[in-house]
Amino acid sequence: MTVLAIDQGTSGTKALVVDDDGDVVGLAEEVIRPRYLPGGGVEQDPNELLASVINTGRDALAAAGGAAVSAVSIANQGETVLVWDGDTGEPLSQAIVWQDRRAEQMCRVHPEPKAWISGKTGLKLDPYFSAPKMAWLRANITRSGVVSTTDTWLAHHLTGAFVTDTATASRSLLTSLDTADWDDALLRFFGLADEAMPTIVANDAVVGTTDAFGVPTALAGLIVDQQAALLAQRCLDAGTAKCTFGTGTFLLTNVGAEPVRPSAGLTCSVAWNLRGKTTYCVDGQAYTTASAIRWITDLGLISDATELDGVAADDSGGVLFVPALAGLAAPWWRPDATASLSGMTLSTTRGHIVTSVLNGLAAQTAELLNAANAELATPLNALRVDGGLSRSARLMQAVADLTGLPVEVYPSAHATAIGAAACARLACDPALSIQDAIPMWMPSVTYEPRWSRDRAADHQHRWRAAAEASLSPGEHL
Repeated sequence: MTVLAIDQGTSGTKALVVDDDGDVVGLAEEVIRPRYLPGGGVEQDPNELLASVINTGRDALAAAGGAAVSAVSIANQGETVLVWDGDTGEPLSQAIVWQDRRAEQMCRVHPEPKAWISGKTGLKLDPYFSAPKMAWLRANITRSGVVSTTDTWLAHHLTGAFVTDTATASRSLLTSLDTADWDDALLRFFGLADEAMPTIVANDAVVGTTDAFGVPTALAGLIVDQQAALLAQRCLDAGTAKCTFGTGTFLLTNVGAEPVRPSAGLTCSVAWNLRGKTTYCVDGQAYTTASAIRWITDLGLISDATELDGVAADDSGGVLFVPALAGLAAPWWRPDATASLSGMTLSTTRGHIVTSVLNGLAAQTAELLNAANAELATPLNALRVDGGLSRSARLMQAVADLTGLPVEVYPSAHATAIGAAACARLACDPALSIQDAIPMWMPSVTYEPRWSRDRAADHQHRWRAAAEASLSPGEHL
């Protein structure tokens, strides 16, 4: 079965035509540049998002020689939201990106509601998730129209359906972790009780038919981008994990059929609902990864990410970097944190600074992994990785050194789209098993740890102290 799989992401949209063997036979990409505003705002033009989905889909099909596809699937950003006219589909606001922090004040409440929300949803009360941004839009932009995540809006434009998928809904702070359905008490808490909420569908559901890419084709297999990458990397069993190094860092660990309430600063949500069964994952994220590399590029330390490995020194020369350029996410949840470079002397070179940035990104990943291990009966024994920065040998070696785990690099740059394609196959072929829907793969390279555990622990201790120093003493979420 050939599928057109579309990955609508933060920095761009990618469309792939994936054939029966999981091979990519057509590819198209468009860059999307979010706008970074004063006060923590991050926005995208909804019409640009929609146009990029349609344009890349058509171009990928053309690149595949006009191959006939059985379905179109879309992976989405997860927590990016907008307001739109329910009749015409016209956007009534900009798309408020998952990185946007303007709803932060709405999350400054007493500890009791925070604990209650975490217990019901498995998430943290933080503007990273959908509901605070939805409430912010209602309070500051417009009371008209429909407020939803971008997947609902895109699906409506393509098919007329009013839906979201189980995994995306579980990232909203509006669903119960136990039922995976909208929760009336949570809707009331965020002032959204009167809103029209989309129907929640499984990740292997056919949601409608679209003719946006030529002949009428089923739209099927909607899913969040990070969960799609988890699926593509065959993290099908509890205790398997992947980490995506993209705009941010996203660690997801499969925890099986029963949800958990994380105690070490991570969150729990639906990984996928396939074949009538829900699988859960524990996840943690860092807001700035590729965006930190763009920052040092803008400073002139490198010309682009391909220079990282060549410019980096053999060691950091004692320099420590805390990449809190947009605050610290899991496991701290401190948007007030600021980035820092420390330990510099007159002998510090740009190579030392670049190495410290790579080590800082790796140390941040190690913190996420340590928190994930705290939720597992058996610690992780390997880490599967994907994303643009997984191509940096220096970064991946630093991740292996600081986590003490083999790091297995996914061989394709298209994990998200390949996971979405698997969901579409399952939607269109009820006899297909989950295992058979996902292409088999072998790591393109595996990085083994080189540092001793004592050396890694010492570095992590010093880095953690620098991270704690980046936290302001004031009130936090």
